[in-house]
Amino acid sequence: MSLEKILSISGKPGLYKLKTQTRSGFLAESLIDGKKINVSGRHNVSLLSEIAIYTLTEEVPIREVFAKISEKENGGEAISHKEPKIKLEEYFFEVLPDYDEDRVYPGDIKKVIQWYNLLHKNGITDFSEADASKEEAISEEE
Repeated sequence: MSLEKILSISGKPGLYKLKTQTRSGFLAESLIDGKKINVSGRHNVSLLSEIAIYTLTEEVPIREVFAKISEKENGGEAISHKEPKIKLEEYFFEVLPDYDEDRVYPGDIKKVIQWYNLLHKNGITDFSEADASKEEAISEEE
């Protein structure tokens, strides 16, 4: 499963997998406990594939940050998001050395690491861009 179907819902912990559309919104399944919730248009929802991290030069898509964490950990889990703030910042600096410390807060770092570990635990480890892989498949067929 790609990040196109993974959601972050404000006010709700963790990440959610988009299941189906309903009349009033959509149905999402928690990656933490598997519970399904109905999400209406009132909720502030972000697709993980649309989230980016500020660096000193550009915005880096979160999928690239996840890929760098995966590379650093040889495909394994990252450190716990419950580590002290300084340890989380040092870890994130190793992963993304030019992240903008003025705009990327410790809470953001904590969330990125928590999300990575949650995705890893659920077997979602392909952080490549879905659109790019589709285009490559089409060009190979020609």
